[in-house]
Amino acid sequence: MIVPVILCGGSGTRLWPLSREAYPKQFYSLVEDRTLLQSTIKRLSGLQNCETPLLVCNNQHRFLAAEQMRRIGVESPSILLEPVGRNTAPAVACAALSLTQQEDDPVLFVLPADHIITDIQAFGQAVETGALLAKQGKLVTFGIIPTAPETGYGYIKASDRLDTDNPAFQVDRFVEKPDIDTAQDYIKSGEYYWNSGMFMFKAGRYLEELEQFAPEMLNACTAAYEKIVRDLDFLRLDTGAFAECPSDSVDYAIMEKTDSAVVVPLDAGWSDLGSWASLLELGPRDQDENVVLGDVVTKDVNNCYLRSEARLLTAVGVKDLIVVDTSDALLVVHKDHVQDVKAIVNQLKASGREESINHRKVYRPWGAYESIDMSERFQVKRITVKPGGVLSLQMHHHRAEHWIIVRGTARITRGDEVLLLTEDQSTYIPLGTNHRLENPGVIPLELIEVQTGSYLGEDDIIRLEDVYGR
Repeated sequence: MIVPVILCGGSGTRLWPLSREAYPKQFYSLVEDRTLLQSTIKRLSGLQNCETPLLVCNNQHRFLAAEQMRRIGVESPSILLEPVGRNTAPAVACAALSLTQQEDDPVLFVLPADHIITDIQAFGQAVETGALLAKQGKLVTFGIIPTAPETGYGYIKASDRLDTDNPAFQVDRFVEKPDIDTAQDYIKSGEYYWNSGMFMFKAGRYLEELEQFAPEMLNACTAAYEKIVRDLDFLRLDTGAFAECPSDSVDYAIMEKTDSAVVVPLDAGWSDLGSWASLLELGPRDQDENVVLGDVVTKDVNNCYLRSEARLLTAVGVKDLIVVDTSDALLVVHKDHVQDVKAIVNQLKASGREESINHRKVYRPWGAYESIDMSERFQVKRITVKPGGVLSLQMHHHRAEHWIIVRGTARITRGDEVLLLTEDQSTYIPLGTNHRLENPGVIPLELIEVQTGSYLGEDDIIRLEDVYGR
C-alpha cells in the first residue's frame, strides 16, 4: 500500500501579501476552485492502492488543515503536529515512525501541499513507476523535465538509466539554485531535472538511511514520537524532544548521501507556485495578456498580474507588473524581481510589522475575526462564528467589550448569566468579567465587537475553558 505524507508547513513568503505566516498559500485557492491542499488530496484519489493521507503540519495551522479536509469529505484525517519547524527530513521521519506502527512497512509518497499538477494521467504513471522502485528498496525522487533555464529551482543531475524498460535514472547529484548561465547549460545538456521535492520510499528504508547518515535526527524524532499525545483529531509530538532535533531537508539529510537514490522524470504540468510570476503564467489571460482578479479596471496595460482582494484597483499604461492589493497591504513588483519579495517580508519581520504574519482577517477554529478600525483606546472588529462554534470561556484585565448582533443567534455567557440574543440586539461585557460566545444556530453568527480599554492586544486573554485545547 501507498501512504501519502502531505507536508503542510511553509509560509510561502514569495506570495506575500496574500500568503502570510498565519495563513500561507497552501490554504488558498490560487489556480483552481479548491485550495492547493485540497487539490493535492484530490489528485491522489485516482492512484491505485493509495490509503488515506497523513498530514504533517505545525500547531498554528492545525484547524485550517482539518477544516479544509472536512470540506472535501475527508472525515477524521490523520494530522501529525510539529511543535516547532525542523524542515522536511524530521517531519518525514516522524511520519515514518508513526506509520510503521500501523502498517507492515508501507511505501511513503511524500509531497508538498502547495504544488500544481495539471496532467493527472502522467502524474499517476510516474507514481506507479516510483512505487515499484520504492518496493525494491530504492529512494525515489521525481525530477521535473525543465521547460526553461529556471533560476528559482534546485536541480537533479541524472546518470545511468536503470534499464531499457524503466524511465528512471540513478541520481548523480543534487545542485543548488543556479545562476542564469549555469541554468542554460543544464538545459542544453539534457541531463538535469528540476527538483520537485516529492519522494517515494518504504518507511523502514528511510529510517535505515536516517540511522546511517543522521542518527542524531533519528534519535530526537524517536524520542518525540514515543511521547506523542492525541488531542482531538491531532497527534502532538513532544515539544522538548522535537526541539532538540537538527533541522535539515530530505535532500541534504539522505538523498545527497545515499547510493540508492533514483530519479523518475515527470512531465505533468507541474508548478510549485513559488512566485507571483508563476501565477501570471498559469492564470487565465485576457486579450492584453493580463491576469485580472477582483475589482480591477485597466487601460493600456499589458502582461500584468492584477489582484484586488478588497477594493477597486486601477492601472494605466503599465506592463510586466505584479500588483496585489489586500485590505492592509499593497505589493507592486516587476515580474522579473518576484523572487525578491521574500526580502521585503524579512524587512517587515525585522521591524516587528504584524503584516508579515497576520491579515486583518484572522481565522480561528470557531470562525474568524477582522479588524475594522483601531485607535489608542478602542478597536472595532467584525466577528463570524460558524454554526456550532464556541469561543473559549475567558476574561480580560485591560478591556471591556460591546457586542452587537447583526446576523444569526448568539448564546452569551456573561458572569453567572446566559443570554440568547438575535439580530439588532446587544450586550456589554465589563472589564474582568468571565464571558463566552457561542453559535447555537444553523447559519453563521455575525456581530460587531467594540473594545475599549488601556490595552487591546490579543495576549490579554485569560482562557478558563476551551473546547479546542488552546
